[in-house]
Amino acid sequence: MKHVFWGAALAAALALPALAADYTIMAPAAPGGGWDSTARTMQSVMQAEGISGNVQVQNVPGAGGTVGLAQFVSTAAKDPSQLIVGGYVMVGAILTNASPVSLKDVTPIARLTGEAGAIAVSAASPFKTIDDLVAAMKADPGAVAWAGGSAGGVDHITVGLLAKAAGIDPTKMNYIAYSGGGEALAAILGNQVAAGISSVSEFLPQVKAGTMRILAVSTADKWPGTDAPTLKEKGYDVNVQNWRMVAAAPGLTDAQKAAVLADIDKLVASKGWKEALATKGWADTYLSGDAFDAQLAVEIDTTTAVLKDIGLVK
Repeated sequence: MKHVFWGAALAAALALPALAADYTIMAPAAPGGGWDSTARTMQSVMQAEGISGNVQVQNVPGAGGTVGLAQFVSTAAKDPSQLIVGGYVMVGAILTNASPVSLKDVTPIARLTGEAGAIAVSAASPFKTIDDLVAAMKADPGAVAWAGGSAGGVDHITVGLLAKAAGIDPTKMNYIAYSGGGEALAAILGNQVAAGISSVSEFLPQVKAGTMRILAVSTADKWPGTDAPTLKEKGYDVNVQNWRMVAAAPGLTDAQKAAVLADIDKLVASKGWKEALATKGWADTYLSGDAFDAQLAVEIDTTTAVLKDIGLVK
C-alpha cells in the first residue's frame, strides 16, 4: 500500500502544470518612450495570459540605453528571471558612446516589433510639409533644432540620412537628444524645437488631438494610422524602420535560454499580444533563435557603416 500511495502521489505531482516563471524587465530609458511601452506591454500580456505569475518593470535611463545595459550586464548575470528590452537605438548608442559593454554581453532572445519613424511638428508650426522643413534646413541647418531619442540612435540616424539625401552636411544638423519619448514630445509641443522625430505610435495621440502633425514617415511604404507621405515619396532616398528586441541575462545555460525563449514564443503567439500590436500600431517582426542572432550581427555592421557615413562615428 505504501508503494501504491507514493506512486500515486508522484503521478499527481507530475500532472501538475509547471509554475510560471517570474520576470523583471529592464526598460533602459525613461518612462513614456518605446522601450518603456514595450516592457509594460510585455508585463501586462504575460500576466494576463498566464505566461508569468509576476512581471516587474524597471526603468534605468541614460545614454541611449547603454547605462541600463551596463547595469544589467553587471547585476543580472546567470539570472534567467532578468530581461532587458532594446533595439536599433541601442545598437547605435553603443557605437557613438563607445560603450564598454555591448549586445555581445547579453543573451539575445528575439526581435519583437518594428515601426516607422515619424517627423512631426506642433500644430502651430509654420512648417506645413516636409519640403518646408528641408528648405529651412538648407538655408541654415544649425537654426533648425530637432528633438529625438539618444545620440546615434535610430532617430538621429534618420535625421542624418534625410540631411544627406537633401544635400545637406549631416554633421551640421542641430539634433537635441532626449532620454525618453515624453521629454522629446514636450519639447515639440512647447515649440522649443522646430521639429521632432520618434516612432509613429508616440505621436499619434497628439495628432488625433490636433496638437501635432506628421510631415513624413521614414519607411518605404505608408504606415497604418497616418496618411503622411513617406520620405521616398517626397524625393528623399531614406528607408529606416525602428525595431525592438528582448534579451536575457549573460551566462545562461542552454536550458535556461530555451525556457525564456519558450515564454517569449507564448507571448507573441497570444491573443493579448496581437491585440496590443494592432492597438499600438506596431508591426510584428518576430525573429528568434539563430536567425535573430545572424540578423543582429548584420544590423550592427550596417549601423556602424551608416554612422560613419553621416559623421557620428569615426
